[in-house]
Amino acid sequence: MAAMNSLYYLLIVFFCTLQGFSQAANSDQKVFFITLDGLRWQELFSGADSLLVTNEKYVEHPDKVYERSWASSPEERRKRLMPFVWNQVANMGQIYGNRTLGNKVNLTNGMWFSYPGYNEILTGRADDQNINSNDKIPNPNETVLEQFAKVYGKNRVAAFGSWDVFDSIVNQERSGIYTNSGFEPSTDFPLTPQEELLNELQRQIPSPWGSVRLDGFTHQFAKAYLDKHQPDLIYIAYGETDDFAHNGDYESYLKSTKNTDALIEDLWNYTQQSSHYRGKTTFIISTDHGRGTVPIDSWRSHGKKINGSDQTWIIVFGKGVKTLGEVASEGQLFTHQLAPTVRLLFDLPQKQEKGFGLPMLLNE
Repeated sequence: MAAMNSLYYLLIVFFCTLQGFSQAANSDQKVFFITLDGLRWQELFSGADSLLVTNEKYVEHPDKVYERSWASSPEERRKRLMPFVWNQVANMGQIYGNRTLGNKVNLTNGMWFSYPGYNEILTGRADDQNINSNDKIPNPNETVLEQFAKVYGKNRVAAFGSWDVFDSIVNQERSGIYTNSGFEPSTDFPLTPQEELLNELQRQIPSPWGSVRLDGFTHQFAKAYLDKHQPDLIYIAYGETDDFAHNGDYESYLKSTKNTDALIEDLWNYTQQSSHYRGKTTFIISTDHGRGTVPIDSWRSHGKKINGSDQTWIIVFGKGVKTLGEVASEGQLFTHQLAPTVRLLFDLPQKQEKGFGLPMLLNE
């Protein structure tokens, strides 16, 4: 198996070097790279959890939550929770990670929490030696965003995150990439009236958390930037799902999941109304880690002591993505394949050092 993987990797590098991938060779390629912090695969594929949805320890209004979230089948429950993903994306893209069907996505880092997960997603390789906490340490590793900026220009890439550590994860100071995260106001001067209003509202509307703003602000700051600059690569990191889970608030966790599904739909509709993005944009969506299931209270947590925290998922759709829907066949993907996939789409050199993932071939 190792020999086969090595041969596969060499063929990918050779093909990209000499000819280029059909998508990458197209200078009109755009990518929306999106993460939902700590959203379990269980809710993505099965909707509301039967052990949590009426549990008064985690749900303040169990009757109301049950009425709007519950259905007899997991297929119907997941449509209620994430209608865009299951009514539209499933008919035009690929969805990986339903472990009940034998399809698996896992982290390769051994930490199983946020900064190591985002480093793996954005660089394509785990780094447990240097990235082993959530401290605001400038990332020593080059993300695919920084690599893109070096090749195509800093004005064509940007990053937005609800968590205030993303300036460090992207290493904004070294990379020079425009990054807006946490409670930062827009500094993309001159500000539009929309950005001025967002700055004012962000000061006035309190967040439940000290280091994570509400996702609506992240989303609207990103859209304002899209309007002004039309970047070819944009990274958006939504964060509410993880923090509501840590709070033990399953009701808000479900609400936030459904809201983020609507935010992704809004971005898709945005691209379809724009000649700059329509027919040219690939969406790549995933999560930085999983969560526990047994004992039941472990759904609130993650980390290497919580079983299941390394279990993730991947959604891709848009330009160049063959329609497979929910991938039901047995298989194994890893989160460190996401950055290499972005490299492939943009015809960027693949990292050949040990530990880097292989790109996904989206049109096969």
